Amino acid sequence: WRNSLAEAGIMVVGVEFRNGGGRLGNHPFPAGLNDCSAGVRWVYANREELGVSGIVVSGESGGGNLSLATTLKALKEGWVNEINGVYAQCPYISGEYANPPSELLSLVENDGYTISCEMMAPLVKVYDLDGSNSGNPLTWPLQATIDDLKGLPPHAISVNELDPLRDEGLAYYRKLVAAGVSATARTINGTTHAADQGMADAVPEVFRASVEAVSGFVKSITSE
Repeated sequence: WRNSLAEAGIMVVGVEFRNGGGRLGNHPFPAGLNDCSAGVRWVYANREELGVSGIVVSGESGGGNLSLATTLKALKEGWVNEINGVYAQCPYISGEYANPPSELLSLVENDGYTISCEMMAPLVKVYDLDGSNSGNPLTWPLQATIDDLKGLPPHAISVNELDPLRDEGLAYYRKLVAAGVSATARTINGTTHAADQGMADAVPEVFRASVEAVSGFVKSITSE
């Protein structure tokens, strides 16, 4: 994915952030968020040497969460000027998988298509061990209020039609618009969670369209 984006003519920097759980051990919130924030700040501090004209923070699923949360953290801490935009793909941002709220219908409608609430609910506890951050927008960006979002840079939110996470991505997009943030949303019809990125062999035309969507967004807001 990163190589394909680079081939489309944009510089790509990947952050090897600590994950909530896995073979490298457990690193719950805010470890991964802090790593991503440090990565953005390093790129900004070295932007002249790297030859970058701007920074777009991007990620998919849990990475979509971290992309949105990194930008919220930047706004809260006063360095949001270092970020030109955000492109979040199928973001995992509600944390409400044990008891899906009625407004997030896709958690029920698409449950079990590639991913399920039964699978995601335990992952919430891996990321936020005692649940003390369930209402923290830096942990779960969908918990942000409209006021929390005011002053953010341009955003693009991409979701998959048949993804349980579809509606939370769209709900975040609507909050951005209500907050006066320049924002666009893209629904990729006929695809399950992250299929446009992770199933290039099965749907090459959809994969290519997503590469073009991300690279086009980056070029549109970082060109000098």
